[in-house]
Amino acid sequence: MKLVLLSIICICCTCALAEDDAKLLQYKDVLDLFKYMHQRTSLKKHVDIANSFNIKENIDKYTHPEFVNEFLKLYDHGLLPMDEIYGLFYDAHLEEAAALFKVFYFAKEFDTFYKSACWARYNVNQGVFLYALSIALQNRADTFEMVLPPIYEVNPYYFFNNEVIQKAHRYKQMGQPGPEYHFQANYSGWYMNVHPEQALSYFTEDVGIAAYYYFYNLYRPCWMNIEELGVNTYKRGEQYYYFYQQLIARFYLERLSNHFGEIGSYDYEDAFETGYFPSMTYPNGVPFPQRPNWAKFFTNYYNHGQSFSTKGQYPYAYYSVMDYERRIRDAIDLGFVITEDGKQVGIYTPDGFNTLADILEANPQAINSQYYGHLLVFARHLIGYTFQPLTPYKTVPSALENFETSLRDPGFWQLYKRLIIHFQKYKTNLSPYKHEELHFPGVKVEGIVVDPLVTFFDNFDIDISNAVYVNDDEFQGNDFNIHVRQFRLNHKPFSYKINVTSTVDKVESVVRVFIGPKWDEYGRFIELDENRLNFVEIDRFRYMMASGNNLITRNSEDLLFNDDRVSFKQMYDKLQVAEKPHAFPKRFLLPKGRASGQTFYMYVIVNPYKPLVLEKGAVVPIVGLGVERHDDFALGFPFDRSIDKTVFYVDNGYFQNVMVNHEGDDTIYGLTRSYDQLAAADCVKSQSYEAEKAQMSKLKLSYEPSSSSSAEFDELYLKFRSSNLYMPQSVRF
Repeated sequence: MKLVLLSIICICCTCALAEDDAKLLQYKDVLDLFKYMHQRTSLKKHVDIANSFNIKENIDKYTHPEFVNEFLKLYDHGLLPMDEIYGLFYDAHLEEAAALFKVFYFAKEFDTFYKSACWARYNVNQGVFLYALSIALQNRADTFEMVLPPIYEVNPYYFFNNEVIQKAHRYKQMGQPGPEYHFQANYSGWYMNVHPEQALSYFTEDVGIAAYYYFYNLYRPCWMNIEELGVNTYKRGEQYYYFYQQLIARFYLERLSNHFGEIGSYDYEDAFETGYFPSMTYPNGVPFPQRPNWAKFFTNYYNHGQSFSTKGQYPYAYYSVMDYERRIRDAIDLGFVITEDGKQVGIYTPDGFNTLADILEANPQAINSQYYGHLLVFARHLIGYTFQPLTPYKTVPSALENFETSLRDPGFWQLYKRLIIHFQKYKTNLSPYKHEELHFPGVKVEGIVVDPLVTFFDNFDIDISNAVYVNDDEFQGNDFNIHVRQFRLNHKPFSYKINVTSTVDKVESVVRVFIGPKWDEYGRFIELDENRLNFVEIDRFRYMMASGNNLITRNSEDLLFNDDRVSFKQMYDKLQVAEKPHAFPKRFLLPKGRASGQTFYMYVIVNPYKPLVLEKGAVVPIVGLGVERHDDFALGFPFDRSIDKTVFYVDNGYFQNVMVNHEGDDTIYGLTRSYDQLAAADCVKSQSYEAEKAQMSKLKLSYEPSSSSSAEFDELYLKFRSSNLYMPQSVRF
């Protein structure tokens, strides 16, 4: 009997290993599809499948043949040609990408999906293919766990200035550089500084933050009909709001660290102060559109003397945004929206906030999209200052019209601050939380102890091999390497302890931790009700409360944020996969702070666990938030509503002053000097590792690292910082 049992176990283990090996091979096949995305694939297995696989002859291998036939009709009619620029916010392009996505998504088996993908990789425009494939991989049940490669390595053109791309082409033509060769990738303020806000380019142009935003928009994109796909997403609208509210709040903390104030506002009737020069080109060589300072959005200016007739919708973008915004504001004030047949649907109901969010996102679940429109689509066109396309297939989208590049444009932050104001106009009509909604009887937060918080800039290496063109022989291999090195914000590891006393025992609770500003850019104290939307949630977890003292210890590694993505090479050669791929970059867990120190608030609130009430088959999204939703409190609680100070300060909540110190130069200017210039004769090499270590020992802060890992981190930081880094004599222009 034992022998039989042992045999069964061995067979099961062998099957499991075989299944894992098969999954890894599938994953490697998928990664091959992302190689040299800007040119047509010449990988032999792709070409062979593309020439032998016929979608129409295999129509029975798709769960919804009607969707496949829709795509084939578009294909027969003529799709966006290869090498043309794909624009998500152009109807003809999106129609093709959505149709191709359905071909991928509704393939019954992985084999059919993969063959369809190989066929499309060879026959369909690269941008259309990349977008459709990425969304399918994020949403198919058999590929959801396959972490996509870093988009900044798949398509470097959308993340690096033309100076960097040109240098990559030059080194490719000169011959393959050594495996350890790097050159510096500067931010756009390096060559020109058209507005003071370019001092924030290390944040707005950070590849990790941009990739985070891009991948968020691949999961349940605004055009996706979740009912058509059979996916019931729990409170999709509320997550949509909270994602952008937290993104805007995090940017405000960074602005304060650089002596900037609130994110700017604008009127469509007036000139737009902040210009934007992307300094980037598309893979086909066409430059990104530019917006001058004090641009005007009036129709005659926006159309630049071009056609103003029935030629497309976008010449009327100015009128569209004005109309849509007015109708949405009216709905919030009236308390209802109007359906297509003229009925009134109240929005101050339990599900009313999601109704409003659907309209603002303009997703397929939105009520009366003809009347409330696609506000953000037209606003992106308008603020992006995009020229009218000559034809639907000769488009040049602005930076605002690509998710990869949106955050680079200062106009993005102003536009989405405006979006949050619409949501908050609704929220301010709700009553503030009452004492009993905030209070946790018997639980008191006694205090918070936080390790010193230190930020710094360090080197980050990125493989941009996909930016260059390769011949057929080079395409077969995976051995060409060209890397850029970029300075990115980082922080030293830290931990914090929360001391909680409780008179209740074995009660499940949820702990929320926020960081927010205390002073504005002028050093003035910010009143709490005015400050509540500036708090960023950095931690949320469940905790079983015990009677007596509860000392809760959390490490910066445990929080809601994500490590840097594993590089494409590591994914492909070693099949390494990063964890938690959908959270904000861990490097930016803390705002930069200042060299002299900057005070922030850390706020902790402990509440009883409130179970989620889900409909049958509902899916709780984690993408964008980085953590599974633990309870049924509103996202952003308790800062999501207006605050009544007479009841807000409860025993189970606690504010603690924390100081963020930035180590090194207090500006970004000293960090954007070209690598070649830093190595030139007029630059001196930084102090040696041992000398810098001795100096730092003298200036050592009056605390011991919270763990051995912190001490090791200091050692590595000093060693890394003093190698391959040259410091100019003057670090400011």
